[in-house]
Amino acid sequence: MATCGEVLAKYLEAYGIDTAFGIPGTHTIELYRGLPQTSIRHVTPRHEQGAGFMADGYARVTGKPAACITVSGPGAYNIATAMGQALQDSVPMLVISADNNSWEKGLGEGRLHETRNLQAAMAECSVWSHTLARPEELPKVMARAFAIFNSQRPGPVHLTLPLNVITANADQVAVETWALPSRPAPAQDALAAAAELLNNAQRPVLALGGGAADAAEAVQQLADTLDAPVTLTHNAKGLLPADHPLLVNTSPSYQPVRDLYQSADVILGIGTEFSETDYDFFFNGEFHLGEAKLVRIDIDSTQLTRNVRPDVSLCADSRSAIDALLPLLQQGSRNGAARTAAVKEQLAPLNHNGYQVFLDSIQQALPGAIVMGDSTQPAYFAAAQYDAPATRRFASAATGYGTLGYALPAAFGAKLAQPNLPVVCLIGDGGLQFTINDLSTAVEAQIPVVILVWNNQRYEMIAQNFETAGMEPIACDIHTPDFVAIAKGYGCPAQQAHNLDELQQQMQAAQQQNVPTLIEICEQDFIGEQ
Repeated sequence: MATCGEVLAKYLEAYGIDTAFGIPGTHTIELYRGLPQTSIRHVTPRHEQGAGFMADGYARVTGKPAACITVSGPGAYNIATAMGQALQDSVPMLVISADNNSWEKGLGEGRLHETRNLQAAMAECSVWSHTLARPEELPKVMARAFAIFNSQRPGPVHLTLPLNVITANADQVAVETWALPSRPAPAQDALAAAAELLNNAQRPVLALGGGAADAAEAVQQLADTLDAPVTLTHNAKGLLPADHPLLVNTSPSYQPVRDLYQSADVILGIGTEFSETDYDFFFNGEFHLGEAKLVRIDIDSTQLTRNVRPDVSLCADSRSAIDALLPLLQQGSRNGAARTAAVKEQLAPLNHNGYQVFLDSIQQALPGAIVMGDSTQPAYFAAAQYDAPATRRFASAATGYGTLGYALPAAFGAKLAQPNLPVVCLIGDGGLQFTINDLSTAVEAQIPVVILVWNNQRYEMIAQNFETAGMEPIACDIHTPDFVAIAKGYGCPAQQAHNLDELQQQMQAAQQQNVPTLIEICEQDFIGEQ
């Protein structure tokens, strides 16, 4: 007999899942029975939140979902934070949780891992949450999950399998994938209206977000055709080369970029939310687009009604919309390079500090590296100023949901997805203590990642918020352990770097390892006392 859990594992493989993260539990045995019958690699984190962050890192650098496997109750609730981060940043992942028998739910009888309504709870951090009632649902449920990943604004999908379902006979369920729907294409009338505005524009600006991450070549052609300055959110980094004359390589939250928007006559926003964490990161409430006409392109129709009012809306996949729009546009000189240069001149002082030099040293030592950032001082700066070498080479929890501890397991997931690229985890002393136990996972799975620990022995950003509010910081100066000793205890090479030369040498040496290398950086050695 093939159980539903076994058949589900085969469905995962059939839809292209090659990596799963999970901690086996009493209720998930049947799914684990099926995994050896597939080519799926299983990685065991030391906490379900780590599983979710690993799946997030995997998806950030590939655009493809990984699977996560949890039990109900603590397992599902532990991964909820990682799902929340993925939901806010439109990151696909498939989370599968086993639950108690269907007839036992809601009775409050003290069953193992008992959760009153797991589907409802997980709906708060997923695009879609569903409970299977019988194995025969698998073909439709899996098709819907992967249609979400493939054809709409992605995010986590959560499936609950009660124990009586995951163990049920599924011999009658054939493993057949469904044809997935194509991504939405733009309407012709909306394309014509957008082209008319853009062709008549004298001062156009492109505002690009993570939804355009897979359209780099088309984006460059679009920018050159319109001769328009290009701004990027942190999830869009790498869409233009760092030296492109039309790239405004800083956060849209800075005043010179806001001034650029307000001086524009047409703004073309593609795959961007125009959200607070990208466009008003300093929380002063002063972001607005001025009098410019706004053309928005987004795969999610509801997103087109949030935050800013468009004059023309195109509900479409970014790449197909740009491809359809380009033949309608007239090449012209709109003084784009000069307008971009003027903004960058105003922003130049931002580059003259220890953070910029520190970030530059990463790419100098490890060209093409993927950088996964946490909520820590240099990662905040990186979200604004860092130039990624290509798309899907930078991610950060410093904006959006703002979780601590994200970068370490996310870097492990990224390395599993892109084993031929160097991967750097950029994390603070506070954030590292959330997920440091997953060093054990990476040693076990042989995941060689460079871990840069920015140590200022406090929650620096929160301390600054206290000071801005006219208060002495409370509970921000934290005890930090000996990270080098802890890392060595896990079996990782570990040392401190006291200057840029040491740092670059240690990062390069780490590429010869088959396990993570931890490098601790004391803040005052690099940028002086704060």
